[in-house]
Formats: sequence, C-alpha cells, structure tokens
Amino acid sequence: MKKEIISTSQAPAAIGPYSQAVKVNNLLFISGQIPVNPATNEFSDEITEQTHQVMKNIQAILTEAGLSFNHIVKSSIFLTDLNNFAIVNDIYASYFADSYPARECVQVSALPKNVSIEISVIAAE
Repeated sequence: MKKEIISTSQAPAAIGPYSQAVKVNNLLFISGQIPVNPATNEFSDEITEQTHQVMKNIQAILTEAGLSFNHIVKSSIFLTDLNNFAIVNDIYASYFADSYPARECVQVSALPKNVSIEISVIAAE
C-alpha cells in the first residue's frame, strides 16, 4: 500500500490530528471541509457563501493532488439545517461538469466552529 499525505495552503489547515487528504494507491480521501477561508481564517454566516467556500477548499486539495471534481466518486454532506438542502444542492451541482458522485446528505446537531456545512469526498484517478 502506498500512502501519501496531501496538503495545501490554499485550503484551511487541519485543526486536529488529521490530514487535509490522504492518497492511497489511486484513491484520494479528503477530510471534511468546513467553510473557513484559508487566507483569513474566517467564514460567512450565509449558507450560499459557506457552500461555495467548502467547494473551493475541496477544489484546492483536488488540484494539489492533480485531480478535479470529475474524479470525485463519493461525497458526504453534513448540514446543521436540512432546510438549506435545496440551496446547497444547487450550488454543489454547479461544480460538476459530468456525472455526479454517489452521495449522502444528513443533518447533524453541530459542526466545528459552529458552521452550517461540512463536506468530505473520496476521489479516484
């Protein structure tokens, strides 16, 4: 098994004992991304802006690994309010050009830093 840690300053640094992403053979496992802007370490209160920032953070990690959204095969979306599902769904869909990955979306009671959304993904070369 070949294991490689993927890290970029273009996405928020890990705030605990985990890596931004781990590549194992041809699979890339990206840790849950929250909507923190890596340049300012801040985030918006608006779900639309939070969702776009999460997707930008994921994109930065994918780019560092030489991949794109089209390589994502599985994603998990965590929301603190499922009433935001339609908004998040539309924004999420706009980042994919081809077929969509497998996915689940669940409501959780809380997320780190009290953000409204977190997304983790698995990509394949």
